[in-house]
Parts: sequence; structure tokens; C-alpha cells
Amino acid sequence: MLENFFDEMHEQNGEVREPYNTYAGWLHSTELEELVRCHEQADLIFRRVGITFNVYGADGGVERLIPFDIVPRIISAKEWDIIERGVIQRVKALNAFLHDVYHDQAILKSGLIPPDLVLTNEAFRPEMLGLNIPHNVYSHISGIDIVRVDSETFYVLEDNARTPSGVSYMLENRQAMMRLFPDLFAKHRVAPVSHYPELLLQTLASVAPRGNSMPTIVLMTPGQYNSAYFEHAFLAQEMGIELVEGQDLFVDEGYVYMRTTRGPQRVDVIYRRIDDDFLDPLAFRPDSALGVPGLLSAYRMGNVAICNAIGGGIADDKAIYTYMPDIIKFYLSQEPILKNVPTYNLRRKDDLAYALENMEQLVVKEVHGSGGYGMLVGPASTKKQVAEFRAKVKADPSNFIAQPTLCLSTCPTFVDSGIAPRHVDLRPFVLSGRETRVVPGGLTRVAMEKGSLVVNSSQGGGTKDTWILES
Repeated sequence: MLENFFDEMHEQNGEVREPYNTYAGWLHSTELEELVRCHEQADLIFRRVGITFNVYGADGGVERLIPFDIVPRIISAKEWDIIERGVIQRVKALNAFLHDVYHDQAILKSGLIPPDLVLTNEAFRPEMLGLNIPHNVYSHISGIDIVRVDSETFYVLEDNARTPSGVSYMLENRQAMMRLFPDLFAKHRVAPVSHYPELLLQTLASVAPRGNSMPTIVLMTPGQYNSAYFEHAFLAQEMGIELVEGQDLFVDEGYVYMRTTRGPQRVDVIYRRIDDDFLDPLAFRPDSALGVPGLLSAYRMGNVAICNAIGGGIADDKAIYTYMPDIIKFYLSQEPILKNVPTYNLRRKDDLAYALENMEQLVVKEVHGSGGYGMLVGPASTKKQVAEFRAKVKADPSNFIAQPTLCLSTCPTFVDSGIAPRHVDLRPFVLSGRETRVVPGGLTRVAMEKGSLVVNSSQGGGTKDTWILES
């Protein structure tokens, strides 16, 4: 039952929690008809802007409008301070880990992490061994998924260190809310997020391979049929850089060039939104029509920067996730600020036996799964679904991890029946270059279905604007 979960707006006695004080007064004095009108207007705004995402394998066409909730999620400055320090600490440790596994491999030699978990991992790229990259940063843009279970406890659900998406929704959600509710922004000191594209551009420029104060930066997309294509085009436009596909680039004598109407132009930094496998058909998948032949060679020569770096997928492997508290202590000599969700590593016999016996109560995930795919939410699944997933786990235990079903916090959400609690998570975006920074906020994802704990847009989830109150 929803009442058993932490309500971010109300205390257990029904009183409004401090961050929501001003907003609650406005909400309770606003007629439902006005909220309906605002919801319809928000829907029209997003349709006109064209904010859609693709659902692979969906019936009736793959392109959908992502649901947007007009009720903001409000987080106090004190609460945000914990989150901000925690995600910065975590990303610094992840980058230190990635640098180590491609250089000295001290953490593997120490026995803290089984070497085969890294060296035989499908995301491990031997081509990166010994390669030095600017500032030793591998994950320049990271999305850390956080859930909350009470007033003081935040858990990291998973790390996204390859090509995290969703920041365009964070920015567009804020624009829509400011248009719809200017009076509310006048009553709240909400930290801005609109400078994210500027910070992203600075981050990308900071890793340019040559001492050029005006490096040429491009955003490389797989194309219009990718689920996040809207975001690729949006960010390129916001940063004032070219949106390119593999066919727009070529390598000549170890340098990357972009085809333009004025002739070839050298490219210094590629913000890629394409998986490692498809980047270079000469180095990875030879059947890739999305990549640039010779790109890896130019990268290894230091003539172009790629963000995020090749081989960073080890860092968001869900089996590696189970070692994150140890990774933070190993590289930073600090205690983790944000907790890991208690996790069963199914490579271990005892953990596997427990998971197989109690799968109906657990959330089971593929170690390389994303977007809500390749997972089982035990309490919400049928006996048949549990049995089928149990067979998958038995066949390849090392490909899965299991976690208890968390009591995700709820936020007030506008639904067909009015305002009702729905489960949420939060994805802050961490930028790492010469320095590590976080825009105050992030993407709050909300499970629009009553009782659902799955917030992914590909699984029917929606998004909210996230307000960080300035102190």
C-alpha cells in the first residue's frame, strides 16, 4: 500500500514537510479545473516542441510523447547538499577506478575485485590499456540514479557512466513550468538549471587534445531512429555545435575531420551518443554503418577526445556496482556519502541460492540491462514470469544481480483522479572535466501507474520538474 512509503510532501502525522510549505498552500487553494487546464496546456507545449522518445518493439508505432507531471518535486538545500556531495564523490571514484583498470590495475591485484569480473567483462576494452586521456576522466557526463526511503536516507540505485540520457527533459520541464506557473517561481527560490548546456560545453572543451581555446566540438548521434534523438538535436542546438552522424566524419592521417560546405574541418572533441561497438568498424563491429573508420586510431594517437571515453561501460556494470562502497574507500579513502542498495551478487553461491529461493520478493536485473528492460520486479510479477526468469538466472547467474524491493518515496502527482502519490527516483547529471560539477536538480522520473515502482519512460513512466530550494 502506498501509505507505507515515505511521502516527500507530508509527515506521518499529515503535516506538510517544510520544503513544500509554500507550494502546499498554493495547491490546496487551486481548483481542480485549473490544474486540468495547466496539464492540458503542458501537454500542448510538449507536443509543439516535439519532445518524444522511441519505445523499441512497441505496438502501434514506436514514437511517444513522454508523460509530464505539472506537480514539481521539491528538495531543500540541506537535502540537496547530501545528494550533490554524494554523486560527486561517487563519480570521482568511478573515474579513478576506470583509470586504474586500464593502467596499473591495483584494485584487481589487491583482490578486492575478482580480476575476471573486469577482464572478461563485455564492456572492457583492451584497446584502452595504457592509454592516457585528459585529466584521467573517462565518464565526462554521468547520470546517477537515486532513490529515497525516508527523510534522511538516499540510495544509489545504479550508475550510468556511458551515455546517460534525460537531461533535455530536465531543461524542457523547467521551461514549461516557468511558462505555466510564473507566480510559483516568484514565491520560491528555485536554483536554476538553464546553464547546463554552457557547463557541458565547458566540460567538453576542457578535454580538447590541443591547446586550442576554440576547439571544434561535435555531437555524434546514431540518427533519427534512436530513442534519444530529440535530446541529441536539442543539446547540439543549445551548445551551438554541429550534430553529426558517422557518415559526416572521416579520418585522414590520424586526424578526424567533418565534411562541411566549405571543405573538411578538423574535429577536436566528439560528444558521442553511440555505443562503443558501433564507433569504428575497423576496430569493433565490422558491420557498423554508424561509426567512423579509423576513429580508434586517431583517439589512441591523442588527436581527438571522445566523451564519454571508450571502455567506460565497466563502471555501470551492475556487478561492479556491488563493489562501489569498497571502490570509494580504495581510491578516495572516504566513507560513501550515499548508500548502495543492498545487493546480491549472483556470482556468489550463497547469494544465488537466496535469490532463487526468494525471487518473488526481489528485483532481479541483468548486469548490462538499462531502460527497465531485462529485469524482474518479483512482487509485481506472475508465477509464470518468475519461473521463466528463474530459469534465465540458473542458466547464467553471473549475468544478474538481485536487490530487495525498495520502499521508494512518493511525491504528489497529477493523475486522472486528481492529486495522488506516485513513486519517484532522481537522476542528477554530473559533469567531469578539469573539475567536477553538478547542476542543482536533475531528472525526476515518476511511475504514473498506481503502485508501480518502475519509473523508466520506456515502461510508461513520466517526468517532473525538480526544484532545489536555495538557502
